Amino acid sequence: MPKTHHYSTHLTWTGNLGAGTADYAAYSRDHEVSAPGKLAPIPGSSDPKFRGDPTRYNPEELLVASLSQCHMLWYLHLCAANEVVVEAYEDNPSGTMLEESDGSGVFTEVTLRPTVTVSATSDSRRAAELHNIAARSCFMAKSVRFPVRHEPRVEQSTRLA
Repeated sequence: MPKTHHYSTHLTWTGNLGAGTADYAAYSRDHEVSAPGKLAPIPGSSDPKFRGDPTRYNPEELLVASLSQCHMLWYLHLCAANEVVVEAYEDNPSGTMLEESDGSGVFTEVTLRPTVTVSATSDSRRAAELHNIAARSCFMAKSVRFPVRHEPRVEQSTRLA
């Protein structure tokens, strides 16, 4: 029987510059995302192309990061279960969003580009195959309606245990 999991966060708009939303240019897009028990809020804004603060995370970046995190967590789990020892993992994901003429937008794809270093004794072929299973298992990737591609690179460590 499927299990149900619930997630909650809190969003606070911090961008009232004194006049509220009296005018499109009168307010900041700044906000904070928090959740119970977390160390610190995530400073958010809109993309700078939409009058946002470039020093804060925007929803589009957080969506791409979420897909990357989910894939990595599944991948690490699968490696541990398959006796593939991961020594390092980095990803440089990117996403493409198409802006419509009315100003709305839709993501058309996200590409994950993880670089994984596995131990000298691990099966690097199996390490590469596990990315396919992680891609099919990721909760986030299964929840979006655009393709989430992955272009993994597996490197074998030269360090002997």
